[in-house]
Amino acid sequence: METKDNKNTQDLPQSQGRRDAIKALATIPFVGALGVGLYTKIERDNEFKRQSSFLRFNTNPPPPPDMAGQKIRLGVIGFGIRGQQLMQALGYIRPSKLDELLDGRRKDRNDTRYEVFMEQDDLNIEITGVCDVFDYYGEEAVLAGANVYREGMGGRLGKAPVRYRTYKELIAADDIDAVIIASPDHWHVTMAEEAALAGKHVYVEKPLSWTVPETYRIRQTIRDTGVILQLGHQGRQTDSYVRAKEIIDKGQLGKINLIEVCTNRNTPNGAWVYDIIESSSLHTVDYKQFEGPAMAIREYEDYMTSNNLQHYMGPEARDQFSLERFFRWRCWWDYSTGLSGDLLTHEYDAINQILGCGIPSSATSSGGVYVFKDGRTVPDVLQTTFEFKDQEFTMLYSATLGNNRNRGKVIMGRDANLEVSSQLRMIANRDSTLYKEQIDAGIIRPNEIFYTYIPGSSFVDGLTSPTAAYFAERGLLYTYVGGRRFDTTHLHLREWLYCIRSGKTPSCNIDQAFEEAMTAHMGTRAYLEGRTMYWDKEKEEIVRG
Repeated sequence: METKDNKNTQDLPQSQGRRDAIKALATIPFVGALGVGLYTKIERDNEFKRQSSFLRFNTNPPPPPDMAGQKIRLGVIGFGIRGQQLMQALGYIRPSKLDELLDGRRKDRNDTRYEVFMEQDDLNIEITGVCDVFDYYGEEAVLAGANVYREGMGGRLGKAPVRYRTYKELIAADDIDAVIIASPDHWHVTMAEEAALAGKHVYVEKPLSWTVPETYRIRQTIRDTGVILQLGHQGRQTDSYVRAKEIIDKGQLGKINLIEVCTNRNTPNGAWVYDIIESSSLHTVDYKQFEGPAMAIREYEDYMTSNNLQHYMGPEARDQFSLERFFRWRCWWDYSTGLSGDLLTHEYDAINQILGCGIPSSATSSGGVYVFKDGRTVPDVLQTTFEFKDQEFTMLYSATLGNNRNRGKVIMGRDANLEVSSQLRMIANRDSTLYKEQIDAGIIRPNEIFYTYIPGSSFVDGLTSPTAAYFAERGLLYTYVGGRRFDTTHLHLREWLYCIRSGKTPSCNIDQAFEEAMTAHMGTRAYLEGRTMYWDKEKEEIVRG
């Protein structure tokens, strides 16, 4: 028989049980205050969850898209850093790289890159052609394309894809149905347009375009031909971005009025000072082909000269063989779109995905080359203010390649702030009207995190560089679907292939791509010309302030 003294607290009324539990914690030296605080926080959290309908997400993800049907034959143009990542996301990896992943797993049990790769879905594809202007990359691409059994060095290889010396030959091949473009920025539209005109579906890496005129051309070509284009913003597959959109659509932040996004990196690799491969030379690099398409170069030069921006150009260097420019092309406007096209576009596309904001009404930029005095012409520090007059909010982008302080993406509303990365964190404003009742009741503490969403895991593993860590923190390397971890690039390519088979529209289609490109161009032109750029929505053109 139980006595009054040893009666279980679970048999008491709920409020009495809580009070007794807190009293018990308080009797333990040191742990008392900590325990009471922790217990109280858990109670606040539980009460908040009971009251908050917006936390109830659809936890049943849609079934994976059907990859059945005719095998899709792919051609891959470009096998540099991003090209290798794309082929790996398709299921094709260099044998030496696979050995590297295995070695990583042996050394660190938290390194799951090998498992993530091996567990990728079978996309029912074949790599039938590859192309790169650098012999070493071209040969490595052939090895990756032949590694159909996913084995390391000394393992079996299957049928090797054809290595083409020019992208035109690859596009013209009869045994290629779709093309993946991972070339430098100044080639994106030319290759995508020629592929579309040849009836090949297109996956092109971001940014969509190098110049403004070609942006209109590629949009019209995709519309006319009807091929399926997916722009390579794999953040479209990031679970936390999807959840952020749900929270905002339910009005849980109140009126959104300011957004801050940033890019902070502080390594040579993060500033595009990539290693120069030892075997590269005038004899192993087709530099003439690398220089760029004639029409795009004319458009670029016409814009620069007509606006007295020749000091940003390097026409003598374009014609002169330079391994530095070949491997580090992102540092020069002659081939690159700079911070706006290379890194801002990731941040903008995430916000466009979450808010559907479209092209901003204006852009104002400033910055300069303040850190890397290596002859580059694109800035390594940049600030751009984008105004979205129709939506009544401002987006501030700031970047430095000389400091790695993490500031992330923050969407600010009248009632709460949402910090968006691979995770979500919500913080209520002290003067919130939406959460006033919970604040007054002590369920929510203002200016403190009151809700965190961590999809799948609280840490990201298998990282090999600060640059990888930068992208991982933003949810651009891995995400979780139904509790299973995926490479976001794999999911983005899978969606594109599904749309080719089904005729459906991918998430980063030509209309989304057009908005991304024009936004980046507005920021770039504002920087180059030192004045505000405006978007004329009726004429669909960038105009000067």
